[in-house]
Amino acid sequence: MIQPRISFTAAFLLFAGALYAQPQQKLNIEQATVFLSGAELVSTAKLTMAKGENEFILTNVAGDVNAQSLTVNATNGVVVESATFQNNYLATEVFSPKAQGIKDSIVLITEAKEVVTNKIKVLNQQLAIITANQKVGGDHSGLSVAELTKMLDLVNSKMESYLNQRSGEEARLKKMDERLVKLNKQLDEEQKKDYQPGGQLLVKFYAKEATTTSITIDYIVPHAGWTPTYDIFADDVNGPVRLFYKANIYQNSGVKWNNVRLSLSTGNPNEGVQAPVMSPWYLAFYYPETRYGLSNNIAQAPMMQKGNNTRGIGDMMGVSSGYSDNETSMNEHVSVDNSGINTSFDIDLPYTIPSDGQQHLVAVKKHELPATYRYYAVPKLDKDAFLQAQITNWEDLNLLPGQTNIFYEGTFVGQGMIDVRNLKDTMTISLGRDKKIVVKRVRDTKLRSVKTIGTNVRETFAYTISVRNTRKENINLTIQDQQPVTNDKDIVIEDIDTGTAEYNETTGMMKWVMPLNANETKTVSFGYTIKYPKGKTVANMK
Repeated sequence: MIQPRISFTAAFLLFAGALYAQPQQKLNIEQATVFLSGAELVSTAKLTMAKGENEFILTNVAGDVNAQSLTVNATNGVVVESATFQNNYLATEVFSPKAQGIKDSIVLITEAKEVVTNKIKVLNQQLAIITANQKVGGDHSGLSVAELTKMLDLVNSKMESYLNQRSGEEARLKKMDERLVKLNKQLDEEQKKDYQPGGQLLVKFYAKEATTTSITIDYIVPHAGWTPTYDIFADDVNGPVRLFYKANIYQNSGVKWNNVRLSLSTGNPNEGVQAPVMSPWYLAFYYPETRYGLSNNIAQAPMMQKGNNTRGIGDMMGVSSGYSDNETSMNEHVSVDNSGINTSFDIDLPYTIPSDGQQHLVAVKKHELPATYRYYAVPKLDKDAFLQAQITNWEDLNLLPGQTNIFYEGTFVGQGMIDVRNLKDTMTISLGRDKKIVVKRVRDTKLRSVKTIGTNVRETFAYTISVRNTRKENINLTIQDQQPVTNDKDIVIEDIDTGTAEYNETTGMMKWVMPLNANETKTVSFGYTIKYPKGKTVANMK
């Protein structure tokens, strides 16, 4: 008996038909909780169940779902028997949105290039006909001079027009080729990126009776995150500082977050939750290699374990934008919850975040902060004076380390950083350089001396700092400089002169706080002597 056979194509079609025989339902992504690295997505749908077992393919699911985090819940007594995630490689969208845009541009330019190429071919044919007619006319002896002249003028005018047209079309063709080369290179770069196609869930339910159920799907995706950024505005030295807390959100989950409720969390599920465990720390003697290159035995000691935690990455700089009245009232739409381990910002305005891996700026909170202002200069390191705003009680702002965009008197003055890990009681924000405060630091050559006494050398240094306030208003200026310090008993610092400065003997830091009236100039001086053994050189004495 001849056994029936089935072709590979037919088998594949049967498999695909079986796969998609189950009814499909598109999930609606309702909420996204974005962590510093990763995000939790909550999706919902309504399903109609027949009595008994029901299988559904749920689409609009992110790619690369963390399987351990996946939960499926159903109402009206419907039981979730199983859920299987699978990537949808048969989806029509296999490019990232940016790569798809580049691909579309390539197609359009290629089509336009074909039109230009055809036009050049037509012009070449027209020029060939004119050239042939010109030759025939030149060989025809029966034409009068007037007729021959008229024909040559017509030929020349037509040929000139066609030649000019051909030159223009060839120039267009060259630009198109150059553009295509760049687009193809950019497309190659985009396709190398870790773009995630969307996935789907095959879920099996059991219902005792025919019913309608509401399901909720919850899972974690790794290809998402947010980084904080701050816009800081100061209008003058008498008003408060306005701090706009913003978030650069990115996601490459394979699905678009369309009009979702956003929650920004300072947590990071990728770091793990298991605390590290320390093992005994054993010491052993070290034995160097022998002259024959063979090592002696070294006592082996257990390593101190730090755990298997891994830290996610999320660093993007945002581009600052202006503010409308709606943005300044953002506080009405954001609630802050810091009752748990992590702080979360719940935003009740809907946001759309495409799956393109790009930074998308979202307003979080606005704070108006009382501030005191000062001018600050470190002339040893920089000749300019800086205007600074000093803010207390910053601990209640739930700030994270992030980049700042500074605006003073309505003008962007530069970028800085807020690093709350190194802040103490006061947060100092630099508002830029003020060229109207002139600071000079010079070494006094008259007091400079080098003497050799016995087996020691004594070098004396003296400096003068002069400051002038050319502004029309009075200011307070803080100046910082330093005296040298040493941990070497052979290097001795003597004759320390700190003048009127506040002095820390341990660090050698000096600080002057001086009021300066408009157009007033003041000077401060300091000096020191370094004694060290003759024949040796001391580094960094100046």
